[in-house]
Amino acid sequence: MANTFKNSISGSIGTANTIVYQAPAATSTTVIGMSVANTNLNNNINVSATLTSAGQSKTVYVVRNTTIPVGGSVVFVGGDQKIAMSAGDFISVQSSVAASADVIVSVLEIS
Repeated sequence: MANTFKNSISGSIGTANTIVYQAPAATSTTVIGMSVANTNLNNNINVSATLTSAGQSKTVYVVRNTTIPVGGSVVFVGGDQKIAMSAGDFISVQSSVAASADVIVSVLEIS
């Protein structure tokens, strides 16, 4: 089994639900960190993140409608909290303001 640390970086996330990381085929993944930064210069933003399980056909919130102030960021996953993902599972992020959020998802892929 190969263990690989990776970052998935997504910029300018807006009002459309956008996939920021998807576990590859034949790979288990542990999300070890996820942060979202507000890049809008004038407004607070509200951000939601969801986890979709391909195998269970379910989508659940990691966080819902969290406010990030101008110039701020929030760590949604990190420290003691991790997320285990199976092949095909994915994390999506959506902001209340167009092109206003940058996202970093740090993972350990096991294949």
